Amino acid sequence: MAKFTSDTIEKVRAAADMVEIVSAQTDLKRAGGGRYMGLCPFHEERSPSFSVNATDKLYHCFGCGVGGDLFEFVMSTQNLDFPDAVESLAERYGVEVTREQEDPRAEQRRQQKARLTELMDRAAGFYANFFQTADEAGKAREYLAGRGLSAELLKDFGVGYAPSAWDTLLMRSQRAGFKVAELERAGLAQKGRGGGFYDRFRERITFPIRDARGRTLGFGARAMRDQQGAKYINTAENELFHKSEILYGIDRARPAMAKADRAILVEGYTDVIALHQVGLTESVGIMGTALTEQQVAQLSAVVNTVVLALDADAAGQKAMLRAQEVAAGRRLEILVAAMPEGVDPAEMVIAEGGADRFRELVEGAIELAEFQVDLILAGVDTTSPRDRDRGLAEAAPVLAQLPPGATRQELVRRVTERLQIDSSVVLARVEEPAEKSQVRALADVETQPVKPTVLSRRERTERWLLAMCVAQPDEGRQWLEKLDARHLSSPLMERTVEWLKGHLDDPAAGLDPQDRELQKMVAALVARADPDLVGTGSIRRNYTELELAALEDEIAEAARSGDAAGRVELQRRRSELVEQLRKAAADEPAA
Repeated sequence: MAKFTSDTIEKVRAAADMVEIVSAQTDLKRAGGGRYMGLCPFHEERSPSFSVNATDKLYHCFGCGVGGDLFEFVMSTQNLDFPDAVESLAERYGVEVTREQEDPRAEQRRQQKARLTELMDRAAGFYANFFQTADEAGKAREYLAGRGLSAELLKDFGVGYAPSAWDTLLMRSQRAGFKVAELERAGLAQKGRGGGFYDRFRERITFPIRDARGRTLGFGARAMRDQQGAKYINTAENELFHKSEILYGIDRARPAMAKADRAILVEGYTDVIALHQVGLTESVGIMGTALTEQQVAQLSAVVNTVVLALDADAAGQKAMLRAQEVAAGRRLEILVAAMPEGVDPAEMVIAEGGADRFRELVEGAIELAEFQVDLILAGVDTTSPRDRDRGLAEAAPVLAQLPPGATRQELVRRVTERLQIDSSVVLARVEEPAEKSQVRALADVETQPVKPTVLSRRERTERWLLAMCVAQPDEGRQWLEKLDARHLSSPLMERTVEWLKGHLDDPAAGLDPQDRELQKMVAALVARADPDLVGTGSIRRNYTELELAALEDEIAEAARSGDAAGRVELQRRRSELVEQLRKAAADEPAA
């Protein structure tokens, strides 16, 4: 897809309300001078350290270090790439987008896809309105109310009803200017034996299946009578709708998922809605299919932990074991909330005390390996030595994937006791062959959740120095000119300094929108830049600390090269700088 023009990006930036966007994720309070403070939506904290610059539309957290501009915020909280973030904000604030010249065929395909998306959104709106107002939909409303689902939440999820007539949607869409061929391509109409077309969904409750941006891509539809064929049918696979790539409710759940760093995975549409109703808004659905690699990719981009709360039947168990396969190699912890047999999440949470019971299951979720071992052991006939051997053969590879520790030790104990096999025999099977054990151990290290990066003192000092130069540009210019590569910790910081040297009066303006790395760094510096925090001599002090760090590097290099005379001179200069810092101790601290 062709890039947006720079003019489009700047128009979107100008039109968007940064405070409104951020306030959807955390409460903000005005701190003066176009600045707002609140609790960081990216990590748990009790004291507000999250700063928003409403004028420049930037944000920065002084606690965890995240920061960026409004596009970066939307990308991070809604799991969108840059083009989707621009397009989403453009739609929200009514900005017409233009793109750089692109291949005419690509432009045609994009326009056709946009037409189909508009058609699907119109269909979703029609079904939802029919569900809320039509007498024919009365039984559907009663059915869902009987399942304990509130009318307000059903409306929020866009739940609808497809009328029983054969061509209601077909005729309405044609009157709105859409062609029959477009309805067929979108999966809303299908061809009959006689050659004519009719509505695919009729006399069914409809659940719009939306992408991360809230655009309707397809429908799940539940029958209202016994003789309607399959209880549930979905939109057929087409250029818009690929069931394996979508998680039901992702558009509603993503902010809560990011904040909780957890996703609760269930099977059905009503399961998701019911869990949102009781406050578990990080819940999404796999719509009755096995978890796919594309779905795992979506989840791992937002959270580090997934709790599977699938039905306890054979299909649900198979889906849980499949989750382990598709999540292999990703930094994603898979846990299992053991659901009672024959009860789905929607049924559980509407029962008295059921919501608390479900929360207990989620909070007490066990590792997938533990679930798998228990499942294997439950299926073993302990009176048969052959079957006990089979159980050991199935359990050993699962245990071998676990690093040495309490979990592995406990599961070995369970296998030993259940199968009545000496623990040394179990351990021998688990630990053979050694080469495979080492490979598994390395895989376990690779899949551990990544801890937030902790900045070194030097990195904190250089960022604080640059932020102060932005806050006090008249004074900052002279210090920027003194900085060179030996003071700085990375090529990114070198690029940042070069940018600031030529754009110190308005650092956030004119940045290449495709250079997200530089944009994020500059946005973080501008968000930190508060003239009130720049004390007398504080810029000088931070520069001196960087000069001292650079000298330490040079002293170490002189020692390695055997340059004794150079080392003595460098140490003399170092002593002078240390004395300067000591005298400046009364000034504002560096970081």
